[in-house]
Amino acid sequence: MKPSDTGASQRSAWKTVMVAGSGLEALRSGQACTELGLTWHGSDGKAGAELVAHALRLGCDLLHPGEAGSGEQCCLARTSRQAGLGFVGPHASLQAAMHDRAASRQLMREAGVPLSPLEASSPPLHLPVLVDARGQSLALVEHEILGPRHAVAPSDRLTPEQRAYLGQLAVRGARSIGLVGLATLSFTLVGNRLGFTGMRAGLTGYEGLAEVLTGLDLAVEQLRLMGGGRLRRPRVGQMGHGPGRPGQARLHLLSFPGGFLSGGPGVRLDRPRGEGAGAPDARLLVWGRDAAEANRRERRALAEWGGV
Repeated sequence: MKPSDTGASQRSAWKTVMVAGSGLEALRSGQACTELGLTWHGSDGKAGAELVAHALRLGCDLLHPGEAGSGEQCCLARTSRQAGLGFVGPHASLQAAMHDRAASRQLMREAGVPLSPLEASSPPLHLPVLVDARGQSLALVEHEILGPRHAVAPSDRLTPEQRAYLGQLAVRGARSIGLVGLATLSFTLVGNRLGFTGMRAGLTGYEGLAEVLTGLDLAVEQLRLMGGGRLRRPRVGQMGHGPGRPGQARLHLLSFPGGFLSGGPGVRLDRPRGEGAGAPDARLLVWGRDAAEANRRERRALAEWGGV
């Protein structure tokens, strides 16, 4: 796998990856490595400089931050690159600017992206964006976090016209800063005005919402694009219904122990190995051609799990 000239490695190819985090937080990253034919290792509970040293001992040439927050990503990016280890994410200075709210707002202001009022209390809308090293870009489907264990995509607060405009703003912002790979840009909607509020590189844990509506595996696409691959687009419109009609997807964070989950159309469960007391959480994704179909599947799945 060849790295891009912007970020991840000075070597001619990646072969072995260290994935930060554990359990559910590392699940999709490890799956993506396997799908792309890369050997990968778990963190064994290590973090920061200790994790980088562990990666070097195991002969890794790339460090994947998994779903680490932006602050932790900044530290890992700086430490790994100082050690000569590739990193799945923006270069250190851009990572730091994305983490700093004032700096990221200034970058978006310079790009002509409208900003959210600092005092705005509107719940944010989060939009993942993919960009390749050639500047080709794709805004996916926005999602809204409804609570600590529940999210929905797309938001029912946007009209089709606002959704299209939101995608244009996110693409403009991501391309203006030279992003390669995956990032999530967040906006508020105050009245009829969309405004940028923040951004985060890499995986956040909510990618499944866009994945089930578009058919793109964002964990795989992130690695592909960082490795110099070309942007891939969905073969059909979102959920096969074209612009403005993306269907609906819902995410629930479930805790073990749970009941039986039979699966079926429009139902997906992401969970790490191991169950029982103390086991990591699982992510339930349900989706349908419209809100009514998604709601039926959601009720059935939650009832089977035990009424969570």
